[in-house]
Amino acid sequence: MTLEIIDVEQGTEPWLAARRGLVTASVIGKLITPKTVRPAQNDTARGLVTELVAERITGVSEETYVNADMERGIFSEPIARALYEEHFAPVTEVGFMIRTFDNGNRLGYSPDGLVGDDGLIEIKAPRQHHHLRTILADDVPLWNTAQCQAALLTTGRSWLDFISFCGGLPFYVKRVYPDPKWFTAIEEALDMFEQKAAEILAAYETATAHLHPTERHTFDDIEIEV
Repeated sequence: MTLEIIDVEQGTEPWLAARRGLVTASVIGKLITPKTVRPAQNDTARGLVTELVAERITGVSEETYVNADMERGIFSEPIARALYEEHFAPVTEVGFMIRTFDNGNRLGYSPDGLVGDDGLIEIKAPRQHHHLRTILADDVPLWNTAQCQAALLTTGRSWLDFISFCGGLPFYVKRVYPDPKWFTAIEEALDMFEQKAAEILAAYETATAHLHPTERHTFDDIEIEV
């Protein structure tokens, strides 16, 4: 296995280009059923495969609507990172990392920060009732587990500190360690993804052999006369 660290600023076009068509830690949970920790075969998984294959075909990442939860996360991340540094340890920011496995499958991850030589952090800024539930359960929410384990698998780090931050409520940190069961499920999900992606690409080539190509346009290309 090899690990590539790409020096890009998260959210920029070079960052989008690095992750285009690639399964990343943030979406791997769509390919795994969390309760059974087995690769998923449902509409959500199939939708993700189609989305990423389309990116591979076009070389374009379609715009994503930024909702209130996403805006809160963007605003809160630097605050949570600073609090972690104040109470725990210094953090090094990194743009994007790609783990290439021996079979050629790849898994990407955008760290919220690396800690020393062995650790990293994953920051979440949930709504207050979810943050409260996390504190009371004293555990990483199940829907975040796949991302945390994929982060550990991608980076090869020994531990991850999961951070839940909601201003006005206590700062919560939970240390997570690699789980072989999750690692196996992630690698199996990547295998299934690449097999299905290859099938879709082959079907696309056949289906479009006699279709007329078109040029891609964006709203920036259109002149609107008033």
